[in-house]
Amino acid sequence: MELQFSRHRRLRTSANMRALVRETHLHVEDFIYPLFIIEGENIKNEVPSMPGVFQISMDLLGSEIDEIVSLGIKSVILFGVPAEKDECGTGAYHDHGIVQGATRLIKERHPELIVVADTCLCEYTSHGHCGVVEGNRVLNDESLDLLVQTAVSQAKAGADIIAPSNMMDGFVVAIRAGLDEAGFEEVPVMSYAVKYSSAFYGPFRDAADSTPQFGDRKTYQMDPANRIEAMREAESDVREGADFLIVKPGLPYLDIVRDVKNNFNLPVVIYNVSGEYAMIKGAAQNGWIDEKAVVLEMLTGMKRAGADLIITYFAKDAARWLKEQ
Repeated sequence: MELQFSRHRRLRTSANMRALVRETHLHVEDFIYPLFIIEGENIKNEVPSMPGVFQISMDLLGSEIDEIVSLGIKSVILFGVPAEKDECGTGAYHDHGIVQGATRLIKERHPELIVVADTCLCEYTSHGHCGVVEGNRVLNDESLDLLVQTAVSQAKAGADIIAPSNMMDGFVVAIRAGLDEAGFEEVPVMSYAVKYSSAFYGPFRDAADSTPQFGDRKTYQMDPANRIEAMREAESDVREGADFLIVKPGLPYLDIVRDVKNNFNLPVVIYNVSGEYAMIKGAAQNGWIDEKAVVLEMLTGMKRAGADLIITYFAKDAARWLKEQ
C-alpha cells in the first residue's frame, strides 16, 4: 500500500537547511534597552527583583552607554528615579530633570544613539500615580498639560523619540500638538497605545520607585481580559498622530501584538516587561532552564507575533548571544 503524505522534514535536515528557510530573524537593531537613572553620585544599585538590572547615577552613565554602543544596540529608553517628589511630579518636566540631564549626556557622548524618553509622571509624584490627583481620583484633562510640558522638555534636551506611557485619554494628540507648537515637528511619538493594568509590572516599580501610594491604576490602564478595547485604543492613537504603537506587557499579550500588526501600518513595539524578565532570571539561577535558549526563543516569538521592535532588559545579553551565533 502506497502512503501519500508530505515530507516536511526535508527542510529540517541540517542546521544550514533550517537557517535557509527560517522565517523570523532577530537582529540587535530590534532591541531598545531600558535604563534607570538615579540622582546622586557613584551609585549602581542592582534591583533585587531584577538581577543584572541597575539604577545608575549620572556620573556612571557614560561607561554604561559605551558598553551598550559597543554591543551594537542602537536605542535606549530612559526612566528617572529622582531624589525628591511632589504632588505634581515637577521633576518630570523640569529642564534640568534627571531624564533631561541623562539625555544631554548621552547625546554628547554618542549622538548617533537613539534616546527614547519615557513620558510619564508616576516616578516623580509623591502619590505614585501617572497624573494629577484630586482626592482618590486621577484627573485626565488636568494631567495632559503636565505631560505636554514633560514631552517638550525632553525634546529640548535632545530626546529622539517621546514615549508617553500614562494612558490618559487624549495624551497623543495633546503631546503631538505641544511638540509641534514648540518647534519639534520632527520628533516622533512612540505611544504606549495598548497598556494593560498588569501584575507583571511589580519588579519595574522596585526599579523606578513608582508604586502607587493608594489604590491602583485600573481606572486608566486596560483590563487584561479585553481584546477589542485594544483596537479602540490603538486606533485613536493612530488617528491622533502616533508614529509607533507599543503593546505592554509582552508574553501574555502576543495575540494583541498580532492584532495591532494586522490592523495598523505603523511600527509595532512590544515591551518585554520586568515580571517576564524576573521569571526567566529566577528560573535560570535555579538551574531550571537554559537562559540563553529560552530568551532567544521568547524574543523570536515576539517578532513572529508581529513586533518590529522589542523593549527588553535582555538586550545586552541577547546582543552578545547573537554575536556568538
